[in-house]
Amino acid sequence: METVTNRAYAEMVKKASPPSNSARNIPLAFLIGGAICTLGHAFIKLYTSRGVPEETAFPAASVTLVFLSALFTGLNIYDKLAKYGGAGTLVPITGFANAITAPALEFKTEGYVMGLGAKMFIIAGPVIVYGISAGVAYGIIIYLFRLY
Repeated sequence: METVTNRAYAEMVKKASPPSNSARNIPLAFLIGGAICTLGHAFIKLYTSRGVPEETAFPAASVTLVFLSALFTGLNIYDKLAKYGGAGTLVPITGFANAITAPALEFKTEGYVMGLGAKMFIIAGPVIVYGISAGVAYGIIIYLFRLY
């Protein structure tokens, strides 16, 4: 078995990784991410125009975006959008829904418990853990400052 040095490995990675076109990718990420956020705002306006209270319309729009992201991931539409939008599709809440749905779909053939259930949080699990931990820490800090 041949041992690969760090330098040889770095050269292999450089050959296998195509250079990114930042002049194209950054504006596309901005436009696609902005379009997703604009769609979310359109849902808020739609819900409030239908008589939904504003404090309910915001979470309803988020739920709608998460549902659409999961649906489009299942239909293989979200991946095609991400090919052009890059980070613009990852940053909004839809990227998180995609990160949960994609591994679940990949492992669904292994069954509902060991495949779908176990692999669903393979990517999103650390985000949830650190998000909750940061939220708890933030809550404690706010609580302590309100005591004084």
